[in-house]
Amino acid sequence: MRDVIVFIEQRAGTPRRVSFELATKAQDLATALGGKTHGVVAGAGAAQAAEATKPYGLGTLHVADGGATAEYLIDPLVDALEAVAKAAGPSLILVPNTMIGRDVGSRVAARLDAGITSDAIDVTVSNGKVSTVSPKLGGLTITTCAFKNTEYGVVSVRPNVFAAKAGTTATASIETTALPPKTYAMKIGSEVEEAAPELGVEEASIVVSGGRGLGGPEPFTTLIKPLADALGGAVGASRAAVDAGWIPHAHQVGQTGKTISPSLYIAVGISGAIQHKVGMRTAGTIVAVNKDANVPIADFADLLVVGDLFQIIPELTKRVEAEKRH
Repeated sequence: MRDVIVFIEQRAGTPRRVSFELATKAQDLATALGGKTHGVVAGAGAAQAAEATKPYGLGTLHVADGGATAEYLIDPLVDALEAVAKAAGPSLILVPNTMIGRDVGSRVAARLDAGITSDAIDVTVSNGKVSTVSPKLGGLTITTCAFKNTEYGVVSVRPNVFAAKAGTTATASIETTALPPKTYAMKIGSEVEEAAPELGVEEASIVVSGGRGLGGPEPFTTLIKPLADALGGAVGASRAAVDAGWIPHAHQVGQTGKTISPSLYIAVGISGAIQHKVGMRTAGTIVAVNKDANVPIADFADLLVVGDLFQIIPELTKRVEAEKRH
């Protein structure tokens, strides 16, 4: 494997943030492998999505906009990715570990007779060999897998494990990718988007999380959510709080939950064990509120506030709301 190819997942011209993260990581991997970087953008709005991806450092963006990629499910996207991979030669292919990314990645791996690993939280190159790090068995163990004797390798990468860094100039070249002449079976009838009443922790720039120190489910409603709402952020939780049934699993941050990368992360009543740290280690600023100054999160938080969270959080919420009114 020499080149690195990134599948840019997008919708209506807007790429998912994980696509920018993979584009950024691809540069380091390609340098280590001695190859070039490519991005594959397909579907309705692909040309617009390619323009948005330009600053993230990929060498060439291969675009299949509209047509069959907008009318039919998955297969045209796989065709576009396969065509670019075959033209590039032996390559490492990065796809988001999302529903669409996993579907596209597994299908192109089958077509290319490629090795594949899923839900990776790191990808490295050593002596020309590509290895991936992934949690398995519900996070009980961490595995390192290396590709051997394969021309192509496909890796689905968990969102928010790499930083997305845009350059000051957009240097990527754009090429049109043609699909093979074929008939596709599954046509898109219509798209229905379920209303999301709350901002998801994966996409939020500010996350306020609660843990075992809250003592029960009620403080998530009376303390954590009001602060998150005041800051325009999302509500997160530790595994202990989720396992106790205080809040749904969709809010869980950590090795067995969601991996997030907000600009501000506030951990309330969370000890910060390694399983939780894995899920938020790329956050910009980490603030911890805890009654114990010796909790593990104190070692990596940017600011540790030691005291009674039941007094600190309501006061902080009042201050934030007061600032917003001015």
